Amino acid sequence: MSFPLRRLAPSASAFWRDIRFLQAAAQAVFVLLVLAAGGWLIHNLLETLAARGLDLSFAFLQRTAGFVIGEGLPMTRSDTFLRAFIVGLVNSLRVIGLGLLLTTVLGMLAGVALLSPNWLLRNIARAYVEVMRNTPLLVQLFFIYFGIILKLPSLENRIAIGPLLLSQRGVWLPRPVPATGATVWIAVSLGCLVAAVWVYSRRLHRRTTTGEETHPGWWAVAIALIVPALLALAIPHGPFTWETPRLEGLRMVGGSRLTPEFAGILFGLVLYTGAFIADIVRAGILAVPVGQLQAARSLGLNEFHVLRHVMLPQALRVILPPLTNQYLNLAKNSSLAVGVGFPDMYNVTQTIFNQSGQAVQMIALMMTTYLLISLAISAVMNLLNQRLQVVER
Repeated sequence: MSFPLRRLAPSASAFWRDIRFLQAAAQAVFVLLVLAAGGWLIHNLLETLAARGLDLSFAFLQRTAGFVIGEGLPMTRSDTFLRAFIVGLVNSLRVIGLGLLLTTVLGMLAGVALLSPNWLLRNIARAYVEVMRNTPLLVQLFFIYFGIILKLPSLENRIAIGPLLLSQRGVWLPRPVPATGATVWIAVSLGCLVAAVWVYSRRLHRRTTTGEETHPGWWAVAIALIVPALLALAIPHGPFTWETPRLEGLRMVGGSRLTPEFAGILFGLVLYTGAFIADIVRAGILAVPVGQLQAARSLGLNEFHVLRHVMLPQALRVILPPLTNQYLNLAKNSSLAVGVGFPDMYNVTQTIFNQSGQAVQMIALMMTTYLLISLAISAVMNLLNQRLQVVER
């Protein structure tokens, strides 16, 4: 005798047993704990500042600084703390901007040299990379500044390498001085640069869509360089004249000067970061399938054209992400300029909060500024990385 089975209606489980509710509740509790801890820390900070007669406002930046920064934008003792911070920021941007340019060139050349069939060149590049990568940056800065730059001869016995003059007082270079037609030449050159970018993009798009060889690079170079060069030849005496440095009495007059401190931090950052970029370039080139190299050589291309048209364009997709990290490291490592006495943003910030007592605001301002610089570098590199990505069908 069988009994019919009754199908029980499914009972809805309690919501507090739902895994989704438990996950959301755990995250909410964590956020509340973080906010509580942050509020407790801020409360203690405000109480401590109030007990010492301080606050978190930035009004102190309008107070008179009372000191002078000897390098960068002009500054007097009557200028404000804000002016001093801007001078330090501009000095940091000078080091970062010039450092990014020079370290890219050095890293690319050293990276290609690491793969050179020439035994001597390859091993010289390898020795440079290994030494720079495996010693601390601060030690390298001290060696370059105290062991090389400050040991150079005096101005009277300066070393001349072509137009370059080296001494313990700094490095001097010829400086271009605008002539009568400089304004017109600069305006035309900027217009040619914009036109070259537009022509390059249009001819590259045409080559991509139709398969026709349009030589976008050659057209862009012709517009950006040849037209300004012809205009410079047409202007009497040229758009610029070169002012060369010369010794008058006990000091150098004319030209552009790199102070020992600026040269020390710049050369140190370039040599250090260039070693890391060299290894990145080497790895990027080796990441290109060997069949691409064999196919390019079978077409009769020489080694330069193989590298220029086949290997590097494909290797850039591998090189750019780690290259961005090295650019960011260079920007942050520029704060080590305090080790050689260069008045960068970090050095000036220390001086300001030592004199004003407003350490919290100045550290927060410095951290925010470095953050904005890093985000700007990341944004530019990410845009470039997106342009180089392979479009999948």
